[in-house]
Amino acid sequence: MREDLLLRAEKSWHPVASESDLVYRHVFHGQLLGQELAVWRADDDYVNVWENRCLHRGVRLSIAMNDGRELKCQYHGWRYANRTASCTYIPAHPADAPARTITNRTYPVRTSGGLVWTALAEPPDEPPELDAGLVLRPMPVRAKPEDVLTLLLEQPPALPNTEPPATRRHGDFVVELEGVGFFAVQPTDAGRAIIRGVLSSPAPVGGRLRLLRHFDLALTRLREFAQDRAAEEPAPEPLLPRYEPVPKHLASMPARSGHHELPTRVRVVRVWEAGTGVRGLELGPVGDSPLPSGQPGAHLDVALPGGLVRQYSLVNGPGETGHYVIGVKLTSDSAGGSISVHERVRKGDVLAVSLPRNGFPLRQDREGTLLVAGGIGITPLLAMAQALEHQGLHYELHYFAAREADVSFGDRLSRLGNVRTIIGLDPEETRAELERILGATDDADCQVYICGPPPMLDVARDVAHRTGRPRDAVHFEYFRNDQKIDESSRFEIVLARSVMNLTVEPGRSILETVREAGVTVPSSCEQGACGTCRVAVIDGEPDHQDVYLDDAERAAGDSIMTCVSRSLTAQLTLDL
Repeated sequence: MREDLLLRAEKSWHPVASESDLVYRHVFHGQLLGQELAVWRADDDYVNVWENRCLHRGVRLSIAMNDGRELKCQYHGWRYANRTASCTYIPAHPADAPARTITNRTYPVRTSGGLVWTALAEPPDEPPELDAGLVLRPMPVRAKPEDVLTLLLEQPPALPNTEPPATRRHGDFVVELEGVGFFAVQPTDAGRAIIRGVLSSPAPVGGRLRLLRHFDLALTRLREFAQDRAAEEPAPEPLLPRYEPVPKHLASMPARSGHHELPTRVRVVRVWEAGTGVRGLELGPVGDSPLPSGQPGAHLDVALPGGLVRQYSLVNGPGETGHYVIGVKLTSDSAGGSISVHERVRKGDVLAVSLPRNGFPLRQDREGTLLVAGGIGITPLLAMAQALEHQGLHYELHYFAAREADVSFGDRLSRLGNVRTIIGLDPEETRAELERILGATDDADCQVYICGPPPMLDVARDVAHRTGRPRDAVHFEYFRNDQKIDESSRFEIVLARSVMNLTVEPGRSILETVREAGVTVPSSCEQGACGTCRVAVIDGEPDHQDVYLDDAERAAGDSIMTCVSRSLTAQLTLDL
């Protein structure tokens, strides 16, 4: 294929499949200009066109399992999300959320005339708008695509008992046959093509089969003629697939330069009461770009009216990549965040949010999973339960609420198979119930995830320790730190990597101090609850004021939450 034609072809729309090829729970193997494609339809009817390889070992995703929401590679089980192609789970690293760098290459997609169109580079226009007609059987041809197109123009197939139609080209590889329809030559390789045709109008009753046979015979003759011509010429060198690096902005996590990074804009598309005092928000994309995917347990930083930034867990189940769902409880001691959501955020508003981040990742490699939620702590655990339910993995979800009316997201809970709601217990009864739930340690392989108000989590942490649950099998997420923070001390910090000595003044945090000196430390809640700002301690004794570290981690003294904790020694050396 000529070089200039090849370059134009990369930026042109080409049909690569018929819509009828995209059977639910199936992956169609396509090819364009030597590039192999995995084409599949999700259960939400979104059509994906991806580079046909798992990023791990290059195994074709066209043989992957399509569960309707994700593709699962058959080799080592890596999972990729509908719409974004972001990796959502790596079985070899079950305790870790996959890095955002692990995102497969996607191609633009349009459907028109019963065909699926795509391009290898961003096209400057749109594919032809075709009415729903009769889609012909694709005709593969072993000949140069440009030669097939020339022959199609020279010998255009006509309707039965009519003269050859007039032709008009649309770009390099699409031809309109007047009164007949559109025919496109899909350049699969330098010496191979597929002719795809769409007749202008549906066939009359009883005439569909006759038309299909007529055009199949006409295109078969054209194919034979094209292949006879091609046999007389040297075969062109095949086009090699190009496995290019993913875009630069996805190839590495950006450095955090300030307090919060909120690169994504979302529109509030739905607002509803998800429970008493709990407002549900459905956040959709602004524009055509899909939202970055999150995994079960992930949360967003959300910029609210009035300048506040707050963190909210994603409720999304597997495959819900077209929007984010969060729940926000109105609290009596609100510092303004929940009040802002309940009183000022309205349908149609545009909000800035962070990329989904996950400090509470779900393992999916264990025989059983125990989920314990209290109040609004149901949000991350609901996302986990939906993922486990979808994958057919055993779990139990125990949900503590003050009243029946306080049960949030009841519609989602009703679709799950193993949920138990526990209503109206006082603190002593709650402790007894936690001892019963967590004390059942028959399954040593079971992973436990607990999220709820701090008093409940403190009790659960104590019960889990006393019942002998392994530390690495019990995972907590606090959504606030109720401890009183003492900021009265002054001490020196040594930043070992940055070769700096700084003084942390009373009323200032370590995090604020190092940022003012130009040293980047990621953070999220800045209350000592999420663990994002955790830094290793090389020397000195931390004054722990967080709720993230457990007793053993505090006793070890080898890490500190820089947003709230301080130093019991005059100097603290940090790995920064």
